[in-house]
Amino acid sequence: MKMNPSDEYLEKAKLLDEEACERVLSRARSKLMRRLEDRKITVQEVVAIQLELEDEDLAEWRAKMAEIKAAEEKKKNKSKKSG
Repeated sequence: MKMNPSDEYLEKAKLLDEEACERVLSRARSKLMRRLEDRKITVQEVVAIQLELEDEDLAEWRAKMAEIKAAEEKKKNKSKKSG
């Protein structure tokens, strides 16, 4: 897990209001929360890292969905040609 947030995500974290920060923190992974509790990283850093991880997860999900849709389209086209 990445433990140093990029400047881009630190800026995004700074722009969030308190409620939005709380929502992001509620989704934060336990390892990040432990580091926050141990005061090794700040709340803003936790929020920034979590935002970055979520963006990475979303990109992976989108890629997988594109693969699934392409496979479905291929099956659909194949069955049209057969029928």
